[in-house]
Amino acid sequence: MPGRRFRLLCIASLLSVMLGGGVAPAAPEAHDPWPGLVQDIFNNRPMNDGADVIGIEMPYRAEDAAIVPVTLRTKLPPGDSRRVLRITLVIDQNPAPMAAKFELGPDANVTEISTRVRVNNYTDVHAVAELSDGKLYMAKTYVKASGGCSAPAAKNADEAKSRLGQMRYRQFARAGQGLGQVPASGAREAQIMIGHPSHSGLQMDQVTQLYIPAFFVNQLRLWQDDSLVLTMEGGISISEDPNIRFTYVSNGATRFRAEARDTEGHVFQKEWKVEDSGI
Repeated sequence: MPGRRFRLLCIASLLSVMLGGGVAPAAPEAHDPWPGLVQDIFNNRPMNDGADVIGIEMPYRAEDAAIVPVTLRTKLPPGDSRRVLRITLVIDQNPAPMAAKFELGPDANVTEISTRVRVNNYTDVHAVAELSDGKLYMAKTYVKASGGCSAPAAKNADEAKSRLGQMRYRQFARAGQGLGQVPASGAREAQIMIGHPSHSGLQMDQVTQLYIPAFFVNQLRLWQDDSLVLTMEGGISISEDPNIRFTYVSNGATRFRAEARDTEGHVFQKEWKVEDSGI
């Protein structure tokens, strides 16, 4: 009996060593890329709490990782003397984390920007607003999605080529307005849509099994008459057929202009009469 007990004690000791004292080893913590991104994208400038400055809205669990909606909303109260100069959208776990940088026209009073992005992994998403006080203010959200950057294009190559650079501009009636009641001045909501495949460089040609080179809209500029409304510096995270919806304050302009450029040097330009843009 003593010999049997000794053998059992030896076995128990061996199992204890193998299992680290009976406690399963802890899983390694997931790497947080944000501190490195602050250094790389923002030159390590201090980040302030942006809860009262900038808001970001995205679905917690995306239905389609290749077209995840995101809305950025400024939150400065009336009477605040500061102005939002730029908003940078960062998708932390994407291969190229800086998805877009928006610069707001000095007189356009842009308060909301919506677009669609690719999300490659479960990730934090940060919105960083740079204000006229020279400080950066940050807000973040979390999105469950994966594979968005490598998802196949929704349109075939011929269809995408035929629509390359086609632009449409729409305006929308706001609360209390009916069709045809968009005012000549005051707050407006509008949308720019650009036909473009926006290849991320991570998608594979299903026939050749080769990766499709990155090819995307990397610059967009919008004006009312000659007054700047909004610019965007885009990256591979912007979805196919870029779609930017935004609010701004009209200065009474009669024309709305757009100019887009892509990574192959194409320049797309179009102009609309404001009253003919549609709602």
